[in-house]
Amino acid sequence: MRPFVFINVASSVDGKISNERRVQVRISCEDDFRRVDELRAKSDAIMVGIGTVLSDNPSLNVKSQELRMARLRDGREQNPIRVVVDSMCRVPLNAKVLDKSARTIVAVSESADMERVEKVGKLCEVFISGKRKVDLKALLKYLYSIGVRILMVEGGATLNWALLRENLVDEIYVYYGDIIIGGANSPTVVDGESFENPIKLELIGFERVGRGVLTRWRVLK
Repeated sequence: MRPFVFINVASSVDGKISNERRVQVRISCEDDFRRVDELRAKSDAIMVGIGTVLSDNPSLNVKSQELRMARLRDGREQNPIRVVVDSMCRVPLNAKVLDKSARTIVAVSESADMERVEKVGKLCEVFISGKRKVDLKALLKYLYSIGVRILMVEGGATLNWALLRENLVDEIYVYYGDIIIGGANSPTVVDGESFENPIKLELIGFERVGRGVLTRWRVLK
């Protein structure tokens, strides 16, 4: 068993999520930020890859006090569990995801430096699985075992690719902002090697949000 997994990503019209320097680029509008916050509030856990932590240093917490209070009234913690996929345990010890404002799990592989793992383990929970890369199936099975039923994935492109490769994604939200970033080496919604058999999707919704367009897709199995 595993959680229901959905990817949420903001992209330029040309499919880029950042520039070639991998510096954070504002793509979403305020309306979309509110939508993302609502998705976070409905989720049991939020997952990112280490690249997102290193480039953006996100907190991954629910920003709206009203939404946090609603979670408390429902008998849940104010913020979802934060999950960082970090095969070599590179997460900075001062990263916002380690600030103890929410339960945090850093998933590492068996190849990670164990001294580093021990230091991180003093700040959060560490999950070890996989020889050189985190075993994503094992990680999702573990998350399900601790009560995670809805898992939101917020990036980045490498993690999106890995989850799709393992057939671990159920839906994808793509918000297309009103910009073009360009750059042959700029990260896209999904990086990594191309799939031998392209993954087929079904469009299940679209709407204008601010100056951009939100699309929602179901991954066909």
